[in-house]
Amino acid sequence: METVTYTVRKGNTLFGIAQFFGTTVDKILSMNQISDPNMIYVGQTINVPVDTDIADGYIYVTRPGDTLWSIAQRFGTTVEAIAKKNGMCNPNMIYPGTRLYI
Repeated sequence: METVTYTVRKGNTLFGIAQFFGTTVDKILSMNQISDPNMIYVGQTINVPVDTDIADGYIYVTRPGDTLWSIAQRFGTTVEAIAKKNGMCNPNMIYPGTRLYI
């Protein structure tokens, strides 16, 4: 099983994280040895099982003020590489909450 590392953000729930990554709460609980699904906290790093076609990178959720250029700089890649991996026709069109594969 492939995994990605995810850092819990304000407002996250395990149910929401599981939906976002297309997995189940039970799989996340088991993988991280979490006994109470309500006891996750902001800044906590968890492993999340994912399909192998997205596990070879990182999933980033855009925030207000992000640009593909700033995201590319943060992750040591290029705007072109991010746009290609995400099938973006217009790399200037990103919105807060957009899920990008890096």
